Order: sequence, then structure tokens, then C-alpha cells
Amino acid sequence: MTQHPTAEERRPANDGPKAAARNRAALIAAAREVYAEHGLDAPLSGIARRARVGQGVLYRHFPDRAALADAVLEENVREVEQAAAAAGASLAGVLGVLTWHLTESAAFIGLLHADRTGGRTEGRTEDRTDGVHAHASALSERVARSLRGHLTDGHRLGGADDLMLAVAMVSGAVTGPTRAERERRALAAWRLLGVEVGAVRPFAG
Repeated sequence: MTQHPTAEERRPANDGPKAAARNRAALIAAAREVYAEHGLDAPLSGIARRARVGQGVLYRHFPDRAALADAVLEENVREVEQAAAAAGASLAGVLGVLTWHLTESAAFIGLLHADRTGGRTEGRTEDRTDGVHAHASALSERVARSLRGHLTDGHRLGGADDLMLAVAMVSGAVTGPTRAERERRALAAWRLLGVEVGAVRPFAG
């Protein structure tokens, strides 16, 4: 019987750091898609298949589910921060980028409810769970700082906790089988709160 080489065997032996970086980026992109479709409990094997790498490659970059979720969340948060720091940025524009990530990423929604999440993670110990929650809270605070930097005096969300409470309320409305439906519901929630939101799109630089 002819034995076909595995994906890892087909890959050149000395791809070097560039291939490792490509694989990591592909895994994060695949995880974002799979989490959006199937939630945070989606099998890691499905993420590896979507990224077209072996599971061994996935585990070399991300030793457990929490590490992969952290990497996806970091990408989301970094884009919100970049949008907030861009020349001519406004609260409406940053909220548009934030809302795009809400419609795309179940993991990002979980981040904004970090104080209430208690999801399952493969191989977690109690200490690891505490670490994940602490990391999620730190990322959530980075989102809050990015938004607060564009609040004008007298803004309706200018109260101490009003801004992130509004974001959490909108994130709770982001449901539906398609991205278009999730966006429609998110924008409806912002309108009910009386908050202007710019174009819902990823940060383009």
C-alpha cells in the first residue's frame, strides 16, 4: 500500500522562522473564523485543518485552547487600539471598528464579559483559569482606554462605567446566523442607546 506523506512531511525541512510566522498567522486567522462559526468550544483539530497545518504545528505555537484564544483576542484589541491612535480618529470611527470585531468574533464578545465568563478550557487548572481571566480583564481595559480617549465633554456615555456597560449591552445583542444579521442587530442596539457609530469595518491602517 502506498503511504502518502503527511502535511508536515510535505513541508520543507528548513522553512525557518518565516514559515513559523506564516503558520502562526494562519492559525490565528483560522481560529477567528472557526470561533465565529462554532463558538469557543470548537475543536482545535478543525482550526488546524482550516489553517492547513498539522495539529502538532498548532500545539507548537499554542499549547492549549486558552493560548490560542488569547492570541485571537490580542489581534482584536490591537486593531481597536490602532484605530483609536490613527490620525483624525473619532469615537464613532473607533466604535465602527469595535462593532466589526463584535460581529466577527465570539471570542471578542467573551472578552468584554470577562468578569462573568466561566467557559471550559482544555487542560486548565484553577490557577490557569485565574490567569486567563486576569489577561482578559487587562485586554478589556485596553479597549476601554482606547474608547475613553475619544469621549467628548458631556457625552452621554461619559459616566464612570457607562461606556463599557454600553459596549457590553451591544455585544449581548450581537446574535444571528450571518455576519450581516449580527451587524444589523449591533447597529440597532447602538441606535437605541443614542450613540453614533461609524462604518462597521476592520481597521485598514
